[in-house]
Amino acid sequence: MGGVGDAPDAARYALVGPMGVGKSTVGRALAGRLRLPFLDADEELEDSSGVSVAEIFSRRGEEFFRSLESGVLRGLLNKSTGAVLATGGGVVLSSDNRRLLKSWGLVVYLRAPLEELLQRLSGEPARPLLQGVRPVQTLQEILARRAPLYQEIADLVVDCTDLSVPEIVGEICRLAFIPKA
Repeated sequence: MGGVGDAPDAARYALVGPMGVGKSTVGRALAGRLRLPFLDADEELEDSSGVSVAEIFSRRGEEFFRSLESGVLRGLLNKSTGAVLATGGGVVLSSDNRRLLKSWGLVVYLRAPLEELLQRLSGEPARPLLQGVRPVQTLQEILARRAPLYQEIADLVVDCTDLSVPEIVGEICRLAFIPKA
């Protein structure tokens, strides 16, 4: 590594934020820009358990899912020296997870307003917490509970409203003082 625009080998970036904000999509693009490995906590959880997040929720419930999520997070954080990590939206509900993320690397909170999140999430059946009869109210409640937790551990906050993925990546790099390629 070491080229202009590269992140140091041990650079660690954890993306947090609500479902639908684009953590996985932005994470892949940021990892590519920085020439770092990309880790996706939800994908790792699905790969290791052999079932989807939605299936885990429906079969075993949120509490069981959160326990698995914490174990996957610990495993990912322990095995990576430098990487970009996309977390699940609810990872911040655990104080242990917040502590681990904060001590692991630079935490980037990707933020977007409720209306934009609802637009991005419309028609996505893989979001188990939004499968109830009042998804708008549910998402409002989720945001109200989690936004202070995202903010608590964030080193950087990026408002993703009306920004493209390359623009979001550019803003993260600008805020993190990463030189342009």
